[in-house]
Amino acid sequence: MTSRWHEFKLGITDGLPLQLGILPFGAVFGVLGIESGLTPYQTFFMSSLLFAGTSQIIFAQLIALATPVAILLGSVAALNARHLLYSASISEYLRDKPLRWRIILAYLLTDEAYAVSILRYRQKPHNRMMHYHLLGSGILLWSVWQIATLVGVLAGNAIPAELSLGFVIPLIFMAITLPLIKSRVEVATICTSTACVFAFAHLPYNLWLLIAAIAGIAAGTLTSVIAPKGDAS
Repeated sequence: MTSRWHEFKLGITDGLPLQLGILPFGAVFGVLGIESGLTPYQTFFMSSLLFAGTSQIIFAQLIALATPVAILLGSVAALNARHLLYSASISEYLRDKPLRWRIILAYLLTDEAYAVSILRYRQKPHNRMMHYHLLGSGILLWSVWQIATLVGVLAGNAIPAELSLGFVIPLIFMAITLPLIKSRVEVATICTSTACVFAFAHLPYNLWLLIAAIAGIAAGTLTSVIAPKGDAS
């Protein structure tokens, strides 16, 4: 039987390639947090309390724009709603675990950790220790994210603008998302969200993000309802 240590190490190994993008991603947030008016402590500890990279960056950007609280909270909540989908998807593999395990894994369930662990769960035989895979990938990501945020906070403007670290962010999500697109629901969700990004990019307060998230979820839900059984999943 597969050991917990084997699954834990496998989670770390599977997650390692993505950390090349997480390092600049976290550094970008560290810089943006300081530039938006947050203190170094607020910026650093947000990476532990919120621990949601894209949401943290959007939060920092909206703070800098003096965005109304309702729009700020709505945008972050809409963006984080995707974690409900991650939870629903992965729950069938973890539903038998004690509450303490589900709380820990829920905290560690990020885009990258979900992407590498759901592939392991779908492609390899089920075993009682496979939750350690998500633990390994999640802890690796958490550790790298904290270090990267600290680097961004300390380096600040010392990071040359010509490096264009912000460009790494969409590349990370492309690398995560593309291998998972296998059904009509996923295609409809991504195509709708992408179209909304371009159509509403001119709106203030990053409202395009809120619209794209809601429209993508709606498109995916509608497709799952009307698509022939077997094609939607």
